[in-house]
Amino acid sequence: MSILGRYIFRQSIGAVVLILVSLTTVTWIGVALRQIDVMTSQGQNAWVFLRLTALVLPSLIAFIAPIAVLISCLHVINRLSGDSELIIMTASGAPTWRLVRPLLVTALLCSLMLVLINNFVAPWANRDLRESAMQVRTELISQVLQPGRFNAPEPGLTIHIRDRAADGQLLGLLMHDGRDPLQISSYLAESGYIVKQGTSAYLLMHKGNIIRDNANGGAPELIAFDSYAVDINRFEQKAEQSFTLRPREWFTTELLRPNLADPLYKATPQRFAAELHDRLSNPLYPIAFVLIAAAFAGQAQTTRQNRTQALLFAFAAGVGVRVVGISAVNSANAKASAVPMMYAVPIAAIVLAMIAIQLNMKPKRTPRVVLAATSAMRRGGQLLAAPFRRAALRGGTR
Repeated sequence: MSILGRYIFRQSIGAVVLILVSLTTVTWIGVALRQIDVMTSQGQNAWVFLRLTALVLPSLIAFIAPIAVLISCLHVINRLSGDSELIIMTASGAPTWRLVRPLLVTALLCSLMLVLINNFVAPWANRDLRESAMQVRTELISQVLQPGRFNAPEPGLTIHIRDRAADGQLLGLLMHDGRDPLQISSYLAESGYIVKQGTSAYLLMHKGNIIRDNANGGAPELIAFDSYAVDINRFEQKAEQSFTLRPREWFTTELLRPNLADPLYKATPQRFAAELHDRLSNPLYPIAFVLIAAAFAGQAQTTRQNRTQALLFAFAAGVGVRVVGISAVNSANAKASAVPMMYAVPIAAIVLAMIAIQLNMKPKRTPRVVLAATSAMRRGGQLLAAPFRRAALRGGTR
């Protein structure tokens, strides 16, 4: 790479990193604010909160990185033009491709990063996030319950404790389970403990009563007990039934060789195919955005010309291509015939941008009307100047 190429590459890669970090941080803060209840209402510590929100970062980076490349390219091109460096490059005979090459190197590095994130990091993070969320819910009784508050882990289930002892004992326990309309039960106990055996956890209650409504409309049943154990896994029944790995949580090798017995795959196999092709087509967008930026704003202009319009058109074209690509992904989730569109959108953008760059580099032909008018004016000037030229020649011979 030449000195000029290294100079442009340093500016572009620095701008990409800065923009990517800025946009990802802002987006992550928005996600973190929505998950702040993990610390407030569910009693988790700051480490759990940061871990859960950090696992979202790979997916955010994969979505933001192409847009960061587009913005950084426009910034670098506008800076080169504002400092008259782009004009000097053009005046020295350098074509637009000399500007595009270092920008394409930046785009290729971004594409390699997207390949790594989409195929390895993001599936692992999404799967770990799902398991961590399930673990937080599993430890709901021992960690989440706040004394003096009525907590509803899910609709139909309400739990209340009066206080929590230093050794973890739950005092003044009330639990109402109305998830099953045919068997509504209320548990009252003076105290309770969380007992874990292997992967199972039980709520062991002491000195209390169970009130069960009669489904036939009769009098409710009242059962007194000295000790009674409730399987906490029952509280996660709905979550366990729906704990099936979603397409974004599958690794690429699993998508290439799917488990045909998976219930979600059998129900919606097209979603898994769309996820696989999305991971393969997404790295094409940084390359397309670099070429779009060069096609709209890569030509040298004088400092008196306003480049704002070209920059806005380039940004709008890039965002439009990305929106169409997202629409193609959504369509591919519903029907297989839309899968080729996922590749056609970025490839078409690349081809059209390359054609536009090549056409803009060639000198534009002067219209024939302008050439004819210029020739006529030149001849008229020669005819008008002919008598004076002859007079000057005669005077000189004397």
